Amino acid sequence: MTSTLFSPIKLADLALENRIVVSPMCQYSADDGSATDWHLGHLAMLANSGADLVVVEATHVERRGRITHGCLGLYSDDNEAALARVIAHCRRVGTAKLGIQLAHAGRKASSYRPWEGGLGLKQDDDPWETIAPSAIAFGNAWSAPRAMTRDDMDRVRDAFVASARRAVRLGFDAVELHMAHGYLLHSFMSPIANHRSDEYGGSHAARLRFPLEVARAVRAVVPPSLPLGARITGSDWSEGGLTPDDAVALAKALKEMGLDFLCVSSGGITAEVKIALGPGYQVPFAEKVRREVGIPTRAVGLIATPQQAEAILADGKADMIALARAMLDDPRWGWHAAQALAGDVKRPPQYARAAPKLAGSGLSRLTGAGGRETVEVRMVRSSAIAMLFAVMTLCACAEGASAKNARARPSAAHRSASATGQAVMRKKPPVAPTPRQDEKSWMDRASTPSDSGGGGGGM
Repeated sequence: MTSTLFSPIKLADLALENRIVVSPMCQYSADDGSATDWHLGHLAMLANSGADLVVVEATHVERRGRITHGCLGLYSDDNEAALARVIAHCRRVGTAKLGIQLAHAGRKASSYRPWEGGLGLKQDDDPWETIAPSAIAFGNAWSAPRAMTRDDMDRVRDAFVASARRAVRLGFDAVELHMAHGYLLHSFMSPIANHRSDEYGGSHAARLRFPLEVARAVRAVVPPSLPLGARITGSDWSEGGLTPDDAVALAKALKEMGLDFLCVSSGGITAEVKIALGPGYQVPFAEKVRREVGIPTRAVGLIATPQQAEAILADGKADMIALARAMLDDPRWGWHAAQALAGDVKRPPQYARAAPKLAGSGLSRLTGAGGRETVEVRMVRSSAIAMLFAVMTLCACAEGASAKNARARPSAAHRSASATGQAVMRKKPPVAPTPRQDEKSWMDRASTPSDSGGGGGGM
């Protein structure tokens, strides 16, 4: 029987050989929005995961739209040049197509990295003014944002358009808009965050007005041949918030506007929201949107095993599967899924000796009931991946050092306040994650899929 997970799908003119997607996952390791050597190694690793589409983390359309000082951006020539280097490397060494998620954090901006606590920045750590539909803070640990004016909305819309143009110029295979997880576009749609009394607040249609303006403007500059999609919310998980029916209404509007696919996530509208997490807990939202709107959908959220992913697709609950934490745990998830489901994936020729041949090797005897890996096999695999990643990173650093002097320094416009009054945020070097005793606690508290308190990822 042919695996649905390993069957092809077409989005606009983009032909994908399987339905595995690496979900956008914030890395908090950029330098004033510019990708670094961390991104070079991280994305190159995922480009050989067996997924046929890897979506770059939430990439912010303006400096003040970043979640943290370390978030990726596509708002300057420096950002574009740095990302071009990463994309070129992934194309050379990887097998996957590449997508990008464009985002604005809104009132969730000006925050610490997750491993620094994930809360709003304190005065000594270079915070900046945040913007939102209404002057309502995300939580007690965040400053209240400034309610956006029409001029703010025009600037943000144009910033999305400018970043989309850069994404097209960089040669991305797909573009998606982040309309979930409590970030700016989602906050306009949710009655929890949007208390406006003008034409952008009140009724559901009015609250959709600005997000749809952004989507329409971006669709106008992304060629029809290039798939444009969005990550939307299936539920605010909060009384008085958005519901699955609201997700269907938004999906219908986006489909009419010419969007090609949707990824249906949930949560993140306030810091207090708690979600009862469980395997595939967001799949019913994707199923409802797919069934009632008839647009290709991605399911995301605690999808971990090949059998689980296959069942979701085979039962018609979604058209694609997005994986995040499962891919970080096993960067060859697609290879192992192909082996489990009798599918096939592209592999670099350097690795042609691996995967299928292991089924007949001594390593196969180290699997337990149901084909689960024992600790020994997991250790062997993890060690090999770690060694590969280390080598790639060392090579990337060497390449980066030679190119460093050629990189243009930030322009005067980036070093001084803009004409719109935007505050200048001091650049800070990426901070490598360090183990902390409370690290598990913030992961357990995370109410948005695989954001780890921030970015654009599904579990």
